[in-house]
Amino acid sequence: MSNLQQTNIPDMPAAERMGYTLWQLVLYMLRLGTLGFGGPVALAGYMHRDLVDERKWITDADYKEGLALAQLAPGPLAAQLAIYLGYVHYRIVGATLVGIAFVIPSFLMVVALGWAYVRFGGLTWMQSVFYGVGAAVIGIIAISAYKLTNKSVGRDKLLWVIYLMLATVTVVTESEIAWLFLGAGMVVWFWRAPPKWLRQGGLNAIAATQVPTTVSGIVSTVDWPLLTQVGVFFAKAGAFVFGSGLAIVPFLYGGVVTEHHWLNDKQFVDAVAVAMITPGPVVITVGFIGYLVAGLPGASVAALGTFLPCYLFTVIPAPYFKKYGKRPGIIAFVDGVTAAAVGAITGAVIVLAKRSIVDLPTALLALVTVALLWKFKKLPEPVIVIGAALVGLVAYPLLHA
Repeated sequence: MSNLQQTNIPDMPAAERMGYTLWQLVLYMLRLGTLGFGGPVALAGYMHRDLVDERKWITDADYKEGLALAQLAPGPLAAQLAIYLGYVHYRIVGATLVGIAFVIPSFLMVVALGWAYVRFGGLTWMQSVFYGVGAAVIGIIAISAYKLTNKSVGRDKLLWVIYLMLATVTVVTESEIAWLFLGAGMVVWFWRAPPKWLRQGGLNAIAATQVPTTVSGIVSTVDWPLLTQVGVFFAKAGAFVFGSGLAIVPFLYGGVVTEHHWLNDKQFVDAVAVAMITPGPVVITVGFIGYLVAGLPGASVAALGTFLPCYLFTVIPAPYFKKYGKRPGIIAFVDGVTAAAVGAITGAVIVLAKRSIVDLPTALLALVTVALLWKFKKLPEPVIVIGAALVGLVAYPLLHA
């Protein structure tokens, strides 16, 4: 039976046929969101192992379709895959409840850490922890950028040009220009698989590419109230997280630090570190950032703004993805956007390193992190972060006595 046919089966017969209820799936995702360390690839692997291989709630074909859609559309991969798996047999209700269950544990954790950071941020122990963790985060992002570059860019010359351009722009401007992501996707799309309408009329294509920039310019001049401004910014951020949750790091830095001045450099690096020491998607750092900007309402608005596009980009195209997802034009567009995202991540490593590598101990911590992740491929990142925090607790007071 095909996926399209399965989605038309009523809820109860589907539950009986597959041997699980919606609430069982929701409870599973709640548990995974609470204990699932290791990043998006690890979380996706847990879902395949538990739901496909062991429990057989989801077919391998449905899982692969969900994984392909998560890689194609903007949004954090693990969260989108979870949402799609909820959609398979329970459609909108299943996708909604599963998405909330998967994200809410890590959201609550980062809000609690945000409260502690605001309340105790001036204490030595908090400064010590982030002194070590901030340096380790640079090493983690650096090795991730290396792996993503090899996997996503490969030997394609056009993708290398895009990658290097975005890396350079990120380093020079110390921010990320969102529309360059779309532009990169369109360049590869038009080069590899030009659509018929482009061949028929180039002027129309040029006009189409100017519309988003104009709209963006108008929106940026409006004096929004703070919460609305936070919501709009993070919704835009959520729409440009291609390739990996780490792709949001340069985007957030450009908006949160450079443009709006909501956080300083140190606070931003600490926010990324919080995302590394908590389970769930790296993108959940938006909850911590939102809390620092406007308390609990800010955290809630930032998280909703970030994950709502991810949710919509999953449930809206889900019925049609199986039919259209493998078209050459779509594949080319995604390749271009992914190369741009990885280039921005690589540039962000350099930008953030200048803020976090402040002395010899932090430089050694970053290098040791890279060496450990290079040597031990399956070493969990939270273990490194915890070790760096312990080093910071010892070293920081001695160095700043």
